[in-house]
Amino acid sequence: MSADADRPAPAGLSRLRLFVVLACLYLAQAIPSYLFAAAIPPILREQGVSRTAIGLMALLMLPLVLKFLWAPLVDRFRPMARAHRAGWVIITQIGVIAGIAAMLWIEPTDVAGIFAVGLVVSLLMSTQDIATDGYAAKYLDPKDRPIGNAIQGGAVALGVVLGGTLGLLVYHHAGWQTMVAMVAALSVIPLFAAFAMRETDPVASALQAAIDRPSILRFLRRPEARQILWIALIYRASEGLVKSMEGSYLVDAGVPLDIIGYLSGGAALTVGLGGSALAAWLLHKRGAASVLGLLGALRTICFLIFALHAFGAIAGFWPIFGASFLQTLVRYMEIVALYSLFMAVTSSDQPGTDFTILSCVQLIVYLVGSMLAGRLADMLGYSALFTLATVLSGIAVVATYRMLNAHFADTAKAQPGTPMPPLPEVAE
Repeated sequence: MSADADRPAPAGLSRLRLFVVLACLYLAQAIPSYLFAAAIPPILREQGVSRTAIGLMALLMLPLVLKFLWAPLVDRFRPMARAHRAGWVIITQIGVIAGIAAMLWIEPTDVAGIFAVGLVVSLLMSTQDIATDGYAAKYLDPKDRPIGNAIQGGAVALGVVLGGTLGLLVYHHAGWQTMVAMVAALSVIPLFAAFAMRETDPVASALQAAIDRPSILRFLRRPEARQILWIALIYRASEGLVKSMEGSYLVDAGVPLDIIGYLSGGAALTVGLGGSALAAWLLHKRGAASVLGLLGALRTICFLIFALHAFGAIAGFWPIFGASFLQTLVRYMEIVALYSLFMAVTSSDQPGTDFTILSCVQLIVYLVGSMLAGRLADMLGYSALFTLATVLSGIAVVATYRMLNAHFADTAKAQPGTPMPPLPEVAE
């Protein structure tokens, strides 16, 4: 049976209402995430904190990588009498707001205090993400999944601006406490979306979850889930090798820091919203196999341009500026495509667990590549690193395309969004 069978629609919840709720829920996670990821590190550096100490802030990502371990608990337990996933969102978001507000009494030089608060906030946000993703996977109609994931991409891009860029601007002009108060206040607004969540009989769902006992093993027992797990493992394996060294390479190539700042932050804002919307449209028209194949091919070309530039075969900055900009666009688009595919294999009784496993796997592979990239660059040089990434990217694209078409060839003539066993809407 398809994972979309008997997927309920929330009572009284229109498509537009669901989209607005999801936008607010994902924005609730993005704002504090980029406060800690984009605003606080340069603030610490300005205060004279060592690069080593600042580097340890990356450990705040651990809960996002390991959240699959407690995802079954979120699917199983109902923290409020008449609210399952909404209950988790309300509790965790209140905790996030309190955590951020607590930094009003912490100095910007207190790395230990900021790290402690950041770790608590990261744990709460990771738990909230399980509930939000489970809610989206369970209640989004199959044809609306690309739109739902495009909304997530847009919320992330807006979170970069509100939590990161705006946070830095407020700090520069008004100081630490004003910045913290501003982010805490912004984090209150998405909380209202949690009270607007509608779920079909959460009590019965919780009782069923207690009987079925959501677990990682239940996910692994499903053949169609294991098929997509392979794609999660290989598709983005090459990206961390390039992305983590892109900034360093541009610096070593002589690119000014302000230009690098625009390429990273500006590109995320300008192409994040557009790229997410474009990916949703392409998925509706062409399906996941074609879109992932196209995006993977473009990504491989970007990596090749970096490799040729490192070898000296391409001169000037504009080729790598274009490759960097296109790479950002591709990254936003492929997340929409991958997450739509992940949602297609979530079961209705443990959607948060199933989706979280797949999203964590692709993130872990990405982070492993990021951690290895610096060492490989020191040992082999940028040219060899980017060449390796190009080859791995090409292999992953071909393998992904063939796996998807092999399993879903019988849906080639189906209308986009039509549920077909074992997965809906892969190719048209």
